[in-house]
Amino acid sequence: MFPIRRPVRLETERIVLRLPAHSDYNAWTALRIESREFLTPWEPVWSPDHLSRKSFTNRVYWAARASKGGTAFPLFLLRRDGVLVGAITLDNIRRGPAETGTIGYWIGKPFARHGYMGEAIGALVHHAFTTLDLSRIEAACLPENAASRGVLEKSGFKYEGVAQSYLQINGRWRNHVLYANLRNDRRGKADAR
Repeated sequence: MFPIRRPVRLETERIVLRLPAHSDYNAWTALRIESREFLTPWEPVWSPDHLSRKSFTNRVYWAARASKGGTAFPLFLLRRDGVLVGAITLDNIRRGPAETGTIGYWIGKPFARHGYMGEAIGALVHHAFTTLDLSRIEAACLPENAASRGVLEKSGFKYEGVAQSYLQINGRWRNHVLYANLRNDRRGKADAR
């Protein structure tokens, strides 16, 4: 394991990616409420206390511990003017022979289709391959989620197949399409030796 000493902060042209802070509660809650119908088809069912301050406080503490321990990097996406637009997480980081992790993300409805998530994915994947020295980043989404598939493909992820009953989304077990981005992409290349 490669513990991280300083909190992760990544910057792109238009956004900053950083760990959630207690002071983000109001902005996060407002954006989640405003985007609920937009997000519901693509997310697990929210727990009854999903929007509570206690639940958010636990999220902040978990993010700090996971980031410090190098097991996950749950980051908020903020425009340069400080407005929260969404979140992205590099999670399930596995070391040893695998050197891989999985990304998941969401964007608030008012900020969808503005390119923010593409910037965030690019910054986090670069960080994962360079600073964290991972070899493979995986992602999964529902087959009909054209926006998510598009942002993954534009970000260098390649389709790898379908996982049956992969996650419970909106209360049902759903198949997901699987994508991966490899640090040294050798897919399609064969060594004749």
